[in-house]
Amino acid sequence: MFAYRHLFHAGNFADVFKHALLAQLVLALCRKEKPFFCLDTHAGTGRYDLTHPWAQKNKEYHDGVARVWTRGDAPPALAPYLEAVRAENPDGKLRCYPGSPVLVRGLLRAHDRLALTELNKTDHAALAALFTGDRQVQVALADGYQALKAFLPPPERRGLALVDSSFDRAREFERLTRAFAAAHRKFATGVYALWYPLMEPPAMHAFERGVTATRIPRILQLELSVRDAGWSGSLRGSGMLVANPPFGFEAAARALLDWLAPVLAQNNEGGRRIRWLAPE
Repeated sequence: MFAYRHLFHAGNFADVFKHALLAQLVLALCRKEKPFFCLDTHAGTGRYDLTHPWAQKNKEYHDGVARVWTRGDAPPALAPYLEAVRAENPDGKLRCYPGSPVLVRGLLRAHDRLALTELNKTDHAALAALFTGDRQVQVALADGYQALKAFLPPPERRGLALVDSSFDRAREFERLTRAFAAAHRKFATGVYALWYPLMEPPAMHAFERGVTATRIPRILQLELSVRDAGWSGSLRGSGMLVANPPFGFEAAARALLDWLAPVLAQNNEGGRRIRWLAPE
């Protein structure tokens, strides 16, 4: 079992980026009446206590959710994310952060489904307890990449898969690319959201070449960095590849990142990038 625990990083700038985009993807799927299925392959515990000593160690949320959740000038595209955060902190004090399972569950309609997989036994137990009795949510103790094989394609034939690996192992970019390609072969019409950290340029170029080599079309690449490319002291940024983005998502994503980039930047560094890695 690997040592990564998301509580150390909960609510940081990468979470804001990832979860704000995720909310827009779910809402885009909700625009059609037909039910859909959502799979979260690396679900964690679902909810994070920001007063816990692990979260307090580096207080990464100070440079993430704490910078945005009380702002009055946020764009409408950020509202669903901010509402989820505020719902967890009704007294106006930032103590709790909603992970992707809680965020997505709050946006589902009565006929949609959510499957959550987590490989860490302790985190899985917490996740299962959080959704006990919820008939729309399935929680499984499983490897996230294996979950793509097990749950796709869904009976609904409409779906979103969030793949959010911790990247605490070597060759994770290759593992992610292979899993994505295999899942797409089974469920080509699904929406895929693949999160990744921004690392040194050679690694990023190799990842992009690998994804392009799959010949999977319609992949939108979104990146947000809070430090310049030469920064190596900590995570400088993160990205998300979105395959088969729903109608309207690109415009919402641009509005989000245009606003988030300067708000989350450290020392006026970093920026954002939006482009089609693979067109139609």
